[in-house]
Amino acid sequence: MIVIKIGCCVLLFLLGSSYQANAQFNPNYASGRTTMVHLFEWKWNDIAAECENFLGPKGYAGVQVSPVNENIVANNRPWWERYQPISYLLTTRSGNEQQFANMVRRCNDVGVRIYVDVVFNHMAADRANARGTAGSTANPGSKSFPAVPYSSTDFHTTCTINNYNDANQVRNCELVGLKDLDQSKSWVRDRILDFLNKLINLGVAGFRVDAAKHVWPSDLKTIYNRFNNLNTQHGFAAGSRPFIYQEVVDLGGEAISKYEYTDLGVVTEFLHSASIGKVFRGGDQLRWLTNWGTAWGFLPSTSAFVFVDNHDNQRGHGAGGSDVLTYKNAKQYKMANAFMLAYPFGIPRVMSSFAFDNTDQGPPTSDGNNIASPIFNADNSCSGGWVCEHRWRQIYNMVGFRNIVSNTNVQNWWDNGSNQIAFCRDNKGFVAFNNDNYDLNTSLQTCLPAGTYCDIISGEKSGSTCTGKSVVVGSDGRANISIRQNENDGVFAIHVGSKL
Repeated sequence: MIVIKIGCCVLLFLLGSSYQANAQFNPNYASGRTTMVHLFEWKWNDIAAECENFLGPKGYAGVQVSPVNENIVANNRPWWERYQPISYLLTTRSGNEQQFANMVRRCNDVGVRIYVDVVFNHMAADRANARGTAGSTANPGSKSFPAVPYSSTDFHTTCTINNYNDANQVRNCELVGLKDLDQSKSWVRDRILDFLNKLINLGVAGFRVDAAKHVWPSDLKTIYNRFNNLNTQHGFAAGSRPFIYQEVVDLGGEAISKYEYTDLGVVTEFLHSASIGKVFRGGDQLRWLTNWGTAWGFLPSTSAFVFVDNHDNQRGHGAGGSDVLTYKNAKQYKMANAFMLAYPFGIPRVMSSFAFDNTDQGPPTSDGNNIASPIFNADNSCSGGWVCEHRWRQIYNMVGFRNIVSNTNVQNWWDNGSNQIAFCRDNKGFVAFNNDNYDLNTSLQTCLPAGTYCDIISGEKSGSTCTGKSVVVGSDGRANISIRQNENDGVFAIHVGSKL
C-alpha cells in the first residue's frame, strides 16, 4: 500500500500484484496446525476418510494430492503418467470431479486443507494413439490436445533441454520430450486459469506448481495474480489468497536460481532434503545442526518449503542423489523427520509413499489399472503395498510436537561434540537425538516443568500411563535422558502435552 497526502486528502493505492504475492506465502492452515502430508497417488475417497479418521484427529494441517487433471494412460501404469496431461478434465485414477469435490469438502470440514500438485508447464510427450484417463484422445506429436483445446500454436518451438546453464533452453525447450506450453500466450494462460480457478472454487487452499523452474517467472506472476480468492464457503477468511509452493530444483551451479521465484510464493528447498539426508546418514555430524537454516545455503525460513524426501528424489530423480533418506532407511529416516519437525525452520511436508522396487512402478492396484485402497492395521500402520509414513507413530507424534511448540525458539542447545544433540523449544518441548554408535545417557536441561513425561517416540501418553519410555523432570528442569545405540529409534521427545 502507498499513502500519498495531497492537501486535505489522503489517497491510498493498493499495489495489487505485490499485495497478492505477499499473501501467497500463507498456507491457510486451520489454527494450531503446522504440517502437511503428501498422500502420493491416493484415491479421493480414501483421502476424505483419512482426513476424518486420522489426519484431523492427529493434527495434520493439509494434504498435497497427486495431479487431479486427465493424464495419459501409459503402458504398465507408471507413477509418472500423472505428470503427462491430456486435458484439464478432473478425471484420474484417483477419482472423478464429484469425488474430488466431496473430498475437498470433507477434509475442510475437519480442518485439513487440500493442496493440488498442478502441471501446466507442459502436456504429454509423444505416444501413438494417446488416450487419457477421461477417455480423451490427443496427438502429442503434432501438439494437438483437442480436449483443452491446445494446438501447435500454443507451444514453444520444439527443442530439447541439453544445457541447464542456458536459462532460455530450460524454460523454452522440452523436458524429457514433454510438449512445452508457451505461458506468454493469452489463450494458454486463460486455459490454465480456467483449470486452477475451478479448483479454488471447489475449496482447495493452494497449489504445488510442478516444474516451475521451467516457466518464466514473469509468466507465473501474471497467472498467480489472476487467481480467484479462496472460497469462503470452505472456511477461508474473505480475501484469502491461494498458497503457492513452486518446484525449483536448485542445488547451486545452474543458470536458474531458486531466488528468482521467492517474490512469487514459497519455493521447494531441495538443498534441505539433500543436507538433512547427508547428516543423518553420517556424512556430517549432528553437532553442526546448531545453525540449521540459511547458514547451510537454504532459502529464508518463510520462503522455504522443506521435506526429507519427495516423490521424485526418493526415486533418485529431482536432486540429492544418494544422500536422500527414504522409508527404506527407517531409523535414520524417522530421525531426520523428527529433526525437521522439531526445529523451527521452513514450512514442512511429510511424505507418504507406496512401496516400490523399481523407479517407474506405479501405486498398488486391484487389477493392474485401478488403484487399491490402503489396508490399515491395528497399530495405525498400513499394508497392501502402502508405506504410510505419516501413520508411523514417530512421525505423527512429532507433527503434534510441532503444533504444540509453534512460535517458540530453540533454547539450551546441547551436543557431545559429535552425533548426540538435544534442545528445548522454550518451555513447551524437548528433544534429543543419538546418531553415535554408543549410548546417550546423561542429565540434560529439558526446560519443562517438574513431573513425569511420556516419550512420544517410543510410545505415547495413554490415560495415566505411558505406552513407551517415561522420564522424570526435576524441579530444576533437568532429567536423565537415555537413548541406547541399539534402540529402534534414535530420538527421544517430550512436550507439555505428554506430561502425566
